[in-house]
Amino acid sequence: MTATPLHSVTPADATRALLEETLALQRAAYFAHSYPSFAERKADLKKLKAFLQDHREAVLDAISADYGNRSRHETLFAEIYGILDGVDHAIKHLKSWMKPQSRGIDLKNFMGAKNRVIPQPIGIVGHIVPWNFPIFLCFGGLTSAFAAGNRCMVKMSENSRHLAKLLIEKMPDYFPREKLAFFDETGGVGIEFSKLKFDHILFTGSGATGRAVMAAASQNLCPVTLELGGKAPALVCDDFPLKKAVERITFFKYFNAGQICTTADHVFVPQAKVDAFVKAAKTVVSARYANLDSKDYTSVIDARAFNRITRAMEEAQARGATLVQLTAGKKWDAATHKIAPHIVLNAPADCELRTREIFGPVLPVVAYSSIEEVIDTVNAGPRPLAFYPFSNDKGLIHTLLRRVMSGGATVNDIVLHTGQHDMPFGGVGESGMGHYHGYEGFVTFSKMRPVFYQAPFSAIKLLWPPYGKFATKYLDFLTK
Repeated sequence: MTATPLHSVTPADATRALLEETLALQRAAYFAHSYPSFAERKADLKKLKAFLQDHREAVLDAISADYGNRSRHETLFAEIYGILDGVDHAIKHLKSWMKPQSRGIDLKNFMGAKNRVIPQPIGIVGHIVPWNFPIFLCFGGLTSAFAAGNRCMVKMSENSRHLAKLLIEKMPDYFPREKLAFFDETGGVGIEFSKLKFDHILFTGSGATGRAVMAAASQNLCPVTLELGGKAPALVCDDFPLKKAVERITFFKYFNAGQICTTADHVFVPQAKVDAFVKAAKTVVSARYANLDSKDYTSVIDARAFNRITRAMEEAQARGATLVQLTAGKKWDAATHKIAPHIVLNAPADCELRTREIFGPVLPVVAYSSIEEVIDTVNAGPRPLAFYPFSNDKGLIHTLLRRVMSGGATVNDIVLHTGQHDMPFGGVGESGMGHYHGYEGFVTFSKMRPVFYQAPFSAIKLLWPPYGKFATKYLDFLTK
């Protein structure tokens, strides 16, 4: 066999070879030990927690460096705390999740037979992680996959270079490559990663990339969990205290500079209360962020995103919309990629701010005259990842939750359903497919394998051909 000349090996070839080598290594390890014990899974989960506790400051610094500026408090609250708490939840419930489930026998006269559903690890999980909450979204998926007893390969975002470097360098001290391996996006890695014959792919990101991942995975008939996004609406009903709604909506809207897939993309406000909503927002938001220089205010991730958002704001303004800046000083700064918190009034329905997920610190306020009008508007678009109705009228909330479909919902606040470890998280329609978090995450990354244990005597024997009178009478008995 002739060796391949070194100069003929392209970066893409090297990447593909490394990915395939790692997958083969993990596959061999899975076949050698396909059902980790409770103690082994618990130990893996504790290692995830230990990594974050041991390298907390390095993680904070790496994420902030990737952003340009990322609020330390936002990373601690939304990423590290959420994972530590989620790991504790998984460990607390893991033993019960792993137990085989007894199910009833559906056919008559299977004396002594048993039905069991046995959760078993599916194998190797490919995990494609976005940049906006890289620890929460990465380690959240790993928590579910490791609880289910699997091995993982993780592809980080091109916008998470500092964090990826840290993970690649330090994680081998906690997990061998045959259990967990990280890959940086150096160009074309994501494409090759999606083509691998994983047993499941978990992807979080844009709808366009999600479609590409699903198309690649389909060539291997690999199941996918897609956590996408969309234009999640908030709805302030007439009965709800306006200031309270403003306080709650604006907290998560401008948290992480609006770069949250589940934040309120826009808000519907009663026509008569729009001015009061804007006035309250100016007071509330300016008290939180004095100006763009605030270390508590996060940068937009890169120049491309900064330019996309500011262009969309300028387009809306040129077409008659009003931009309302909520903090003092500059409205944006290209050098730091910071954009001041804004509200947009009267944005045309077909402008970019109204038709594309904003993913930035800009909140269109849409005036409405009737609840029916809001329901029709939301239902006319793609199903959102989240829906946020604000009302103290239980009957109205009941109606809204049944008539407006979304991946999830929080009533009288926003985003908070995503941090509940005992509830599934996932989209619907164009906002995604599949669920994870908590028990549903364990199920997603397990094969819930049905096993029938036959009794010493089987009534099926009475139905073996040649079919006689007894078989006829027995089947008549079963089917009448």
